[in-house]
Amino acid sequence: MFILTEHSNIAHHFIAELRDINIQRDSMRFRRNLERLGELMAYEISKTMQYRPRVVETPLGFAHMQELTAQPVLVPILRAGLPFYQGFLNMFDAAPSAFIGAFRGQHAADFTFEIEMHYIAAPNLSGRELILIDPMLATGKSVLLAVEALMQYGKPDKVHIVSAIASREGINHVRQHLPQSFLWTGALDEELNQKFYIVPGLGDAGDLAFGTKIST
Repeated sequence: MFILTEHSNIAHHFIAELRDINIQRDSMRFRRNLERLGELMAYEISKTMQYRPRVVETPLGFAHMQELTAQPVLVPILRAGLPFYQGFLNMFDAAPSAFIGAFRGQHAADFTFEIEMHYIAAPNLSGRELILIDPMLATGKSVLLAVEALMQYGKPDKVHIVSAIASREGINHVRQHLPQSFLWTGALDEELNQKFYIVPGLGDAGDLAFGTKIST
């Protein structure tokens, strides 16, 4: 597992602003910070990928370079994942994308809930490297459901699961059920509250990015 803020880097600044209750009032800045964090995470993941040599002609000669052997498939979980996904798309600008609409259903009296998923669109995933993008990994339920649903489009060679902030419980849950996946997060928080939100976390990433939704 890779935790970006275990290292000294600018991600600490972006995540601090994402968490800050006063800065959160600026939804454009919140989206931009998620996007910038996505760019940093994409860069870190790119270090693990396969490359092949390429000779590039310049105005003054030839340069021996490297290029990606294959672009990954990017998969944001809507709607909160969109700004985070944009950061990945900025880096992997030729990558195909899949999209999943998954969200928490109504909480029961004991605050438990089921994940509802009403939308999925994906290219052929067989033999591809897949990056599943969700800013908040709380319980890990939506991640497991998303990966299971994606398998109908082919079995990828490698699955990366990326979050801006993850809970310890959610990480352990994903590790238990998807032991072959690669986990990446900006920051790791130790607690979930009674309603299964990450503490201290940052709140509802979707509402902060796009406005408060009406629960039905």
